[in-house]
Amino acid sequence: MPDFLIAYCGPAALPENLWVRWNADPLLIAVLAALAAVIASGRSSNARAGWSALALMFMVFVSPLCALSSALFSARVFHHVVLVAAVAPLFARAFPLRSLGYPPLAMVVAAHAVILWLWHAPGPYAWGLASVPAYWLMQLSLLGSAWLMWRAILAPAESFGPALVALVATVAQMGLLGAVIVFASVPLYPVHLASTLPWGLTPLADQQLAGLLMWVPAMLPYLAVGLYTAWASLRQSEPAL
Repeated sequence: MPDFLIAYCGPAALPENLWVRWNADPLLIAVLAALAAVIASGRSSNARAGWSALALMFMVFVSPLCALSSALFSARVFHHVVLVAAVAPLFARAFPLRSLGYPPLAMVVAAHAVILWLWHAPGPYAWGLASVPAYWLMQLSLLGSAWLMWRAILAPAESFGPALVALVATVAQMGLLGAVIVFASVPLYPVHLASTLPWGLTPLADQQLAGLLMWVPAMLPYLAVGLYTAWASLRQSEPAL
């Protein structure tokens, strides 16, 4: 199997060994422990959001999901969706870092979209898995750009209209990317029959499942935040009795 599939998460997981394939990278564990210490010390704006984000990071980087993403492109896409649509907004709540100021919302939404599409183009995707530094550049750029976008959307001073437009635009571009992946007639990504077949999938079926994950379930957090934002805006506009 090509080396780019095993640069960080190890060889492709098989059904019979998945649950013993935990990632015990000492540097990763140290970083997660440091984040836990920061949250426990009370230095986060929202401890519940911080602990939730940390638990999800443990799931995507330490749990057997990491090894499964070496076998299935759909598992890798699920990993990315969790990063940008769940971990990032939770970290935006836990660590908004308001003293840094807020770039224009349109700029951070566009930058995140470009980064998301770039890392899911076949060439950059394969390169992002080819070495440990490239892997972490992929992860940190996806998470960092999503955090910047979510902190701008969730900023206290942000009005309902621009925040809703940002959410709709993000759902639209992710849905379009998912559709491109679903309707591709040939496998585009470096996943091989030897890794997908034990899971009952061909490379093309695995790719189609990945596209569906990005097309439909990925939009749910954005929809939930949009509905909550709309409800909060309506509540604020109601006249006091």
